[in-house]
Amino acid sequence: MIFAMEKRMQLLRSGLLAGLLAAAAAAQAGVTLTHVHGLAYSPDGKRLMIPSHHGLAVYENGKWSKAPGPQHDYMGFAATAKNLYSSGHPAPGSGMVNPFGLIRSKDGGRTWAKLGLEGETDFHLLATSWNTNALYVWNPAPSSRMKRPGLHYTLNEGFAWKPARAAGLAGEPRALAVHPDTPSLMAVATSQGLYLSTDSGESFAKAAGEGEGLAAFFDLNGKDIWYSAFAGRPALSRVPVKGGQPVRVALPPLTNDAVAYIAQNPARRLEYAIATFERSVYLSIDGGQSWKRIAEDGNGN
Repeated sequence: MIFAMEKRMQLLRSGLLAGLLAAAAAAQAGVTLTHVHGLAYSPDGKRLMIPSHHGLAVYENGKWSKAPGPQHDYMGFAATAKNLYSSGHPAPGSGMVNPFGLIRSKDGGRTWAKLGLEGETDFHLLATSWNTNALYVWNPAPSSRMKRPGLHYTLNEGFAWKPARAAGLAGEPRALAVHPDTPSLMAVATSQGLYLSTDSGESFAKAAGEGEGLAAFFDLNGKDIWYSAFAGRPALSRVPVKGGQPVRVALPPLTNDAVAYIAQNPARRLEYAIATFERSVYLSIDGGQSWKRIAEDGNGN
């Protein structure tokens, strides 16, 4: 069975129970990652943020806490050097329209501004360029600003969206990634591998094909793509943007699990974080040579 689809079905079946358990844990002032819907560092590198069904969880100074701000169900969560972007569903009593469409925070998730498509679209696949204003989404269905499903991008924070043909892209899309400095350079991890585009998603070439693609992340050096896959066992690689053989990155022991999200500390660029489908989180301070677990099965260490 395809790994990502199997994991999604497991999460769907356990969603109600997980929500009830999370509510109980929150009432006891604990931090539980019921689901992991993204992974990003703050611009100063001090906070690692994980969106879930009940707001943002934050890892800072060796401790987990809940971020101030609304406890929304964030989806498609992504960061740039200035802002956070997301989609998803509002917290009860927030007064916001469901689904969000596209929203933006300039204060680390305390407050959010609407950027369009509210009440229309919930983007599960969304990616940003760290140093530019490029933002890509995989649109699940036609809407007032996107006339067809598929890959779209905006360079003005959702005011205008452009469709991309995605010629050459094969498989079911799992994750998007955008180059930190070049808006037209982006990647898609699909069920058939990693695909790279140099023309804003108009056309793609296969960059890596080992197993089912699960996650993709452009290193802030702009030279490599971190690529997570599953082919009987989990794998993590650094794929050169300009071509060449992927370099395998050693993973911590993962049982019936794989890497779902990857992030890099912008202030300490040898520090990386990975989050898994089973809600474990690991940190590396030596460029992925070794890993320290900071959450296991959704519970902070």
